[in-house]
Amino acid sequence: MSTGTVRGTVDGLARRANPAFAGGVVAVAVLALGYVHTAASLEHHTYVHVMAGLLWTGIDIFMGAVLGPVVGGLDDEESAAVFQRLTPKTTFLLPSLAFVTIATGITLSNRLGLFSHAEAWLALFTAANLIPILLLLGWRLDAWGDRRWQALFGVVAVGSLTWVGLTIGDFQMTNHAIAVALGLVTILSVQGFGFLLPGELRMYREMTSANPDAGIISSIGKQNAMLGGVQGVVQLLLIFVMVSLRYGGF
Repeated sequence: MSTGTVRGTVDGLARRANPAFAGGVVAVAVLALGYVHTAASLEHHTYVHVMAGLLWTGIDIFMGAVLGPVVGGLDDEESAAVFQRLTPKTTFLLPSLAFVTIATGITLSNRLGLFSHAEAWLALFTAANLIPILLLLGWRLDAWGDRRWQALFGVVAVGSLTWVGLTIGDFQMTNHAIAVALGLVTILSVQGFGFLLPGELRMYREMTSANPDAGIISSIGKQNAMLGGVQGVVQLLLIFVMVSLRYGGF
């Protein structure tokens, strides 16, 4: 999986998604994060976090509860045609919404003074997310033998584990709701970036191969739709935890 292949995959997905859509989604996510972490009031910070979370949750529930059953009743050619149009857009949209939701949620809880002993917890959270995600990406995209992936994984693993080592001595229990939320977010992140995203990239590779196999595209697409529904259920649990945190249920 060379750099050129990765770049070509991203460029090709952007063209299929519509460059304006792909670029706009990423640009809005970057601008939202920049605004939230520089000039946003507490109210605007909360709004960005809640709206990104609602969109992310709503799309995942739609994928599992509506799209999954619909494509499940189609033959391979028909369902593959659906995913060929849908996948390029979701590849840019869902990771952007997920990243904005997670990043703004963590900083919002810290800003509200709800996240005590944050550094040690964030060090563990970072390692528990990045290391499994990169391992899954390497496995699902057949990149374990690629020296670029090996270098990236080595840097991330050493860096994140070093952070854990430097902060673990200060580890203390944080707010119970925050601890549960971090666990749920880890499930969402690893599943989303470690399973769903590489699944979409594999579908794109199959779409653009010399002899696309509709059965493979359909199979991966249906699996992703099912996993999207699982994501939606976990996100609903996360919303319950956040509401409980806000109103003292935990």
